[in-house]
Amino acid sequence: MDHCIDSILRGKGNIEIIIVNDGSTKDNTAEKADEWAARHPETIKVIHQENKGHGGAVMAGLREASGVYFKVVDSDDWLDHVALNLTLSKLRHFIASGSPVDLVIANYVYEHTVSGTQKVIKYRGMLPQNRVFTWNEVGFSGPGQNILMHSAIYRTQVLRESGLDLPEHTFYVDNIFVYQPLPSVQTLFYLPVNLYRYFIGREDQSVNESVQIKRLDQQMRVTRIMVEAHKLPEGAGNRRLAGYMEQYLGLIVTASSIFALLEGTEKGLRMRREMWEHIDSVDPLLKARLGLRLPLVLGANLPGPIGRRTSVALYRTARKLYRFN
Repeated sequence: MDHCIDSILRGKGNIEIIIVNDGSTKDNTAEKADEWAARHPETIKVIHQENKGHGGAVMAGLREASGVYFKVVDSDDWLDHVALNLTLSKLRHFIASGSPVDLVIANYVYEHTVSGTQKVIKYRGMLPQNRVFTWNEVGFSGPGQNILMHSAIYRTQVLRESGLDLPEHTFYVDNIFVYQPLPSVQTLFYLPVNLYRYFIGREDQSVNESVQIKRLDQQMRVTRIMVEAHKLPEGAGNRRLAGYMEQYLGLIVTASSIFALLEGTEKGLRMRREMWEHIDSVDPLLKARLGLRLPLVLGANLPGPIGRRTSVALYRTARKLYRFN
């Protein structure tokens, strides 16, 4: 937490840092947060609340935010100070122009603590660089090029007007945070700097495979909310955006399918069946498109015992290649 806050304070200009103490009782988070606010009262404010989970913490910060732009930084992650100041300079330019763009995107870096290695996620080839653009100019996304919470800086008003309301006591809501407001975005800007440093490798981390299996119910809850958020393609309002959103949704359905298989019991298989039944009840055409068009979804839902074993083997291979958890 100290490293995280210190990294943001190295940004020059008008920055507001909102620390949300989400019911921490087993350590000195509350005291540490108040100490930071006392040292930087012009910049840092603290919210103390009963535990509401990641979604509840993000929504508390969003309600309190007064800045034109809003970015979530988890307490075990940090921002690169050079990239941060380049980003802030660009944001100030947008604000001064009187036409601030709705969504700014930057690269993020997987910081693998166990191996000491890094993997940079870039958007070259998918997004135009260093200029304002619209969804009509977005190209096809390659492996790992989904716009995630780590890479997204939303205009605060866009988030509020989109009706975003993250569920409490639920992990993996970062996918809802990025996905649901997308149809409200009219203008975008991609700044190709390695801004967000995503700490990965801790055993109790939410994206750790064993933790995700234990929280399969929460993964399925997020999937249900995303399926219900927009009827595609018409709900996206743009053909290119609809294609991207369907691909993103396919990734989430793939993750839910795989972790249901890794759960290893009839319960997991039942939850996977219920997920597909829910998709069918919301939009039968979407079910058909996801199952027929997207290789990831197909690979994660191969039929029969041999198919299920093959799906898990494909996931293991992808995990070694991309090291996403």
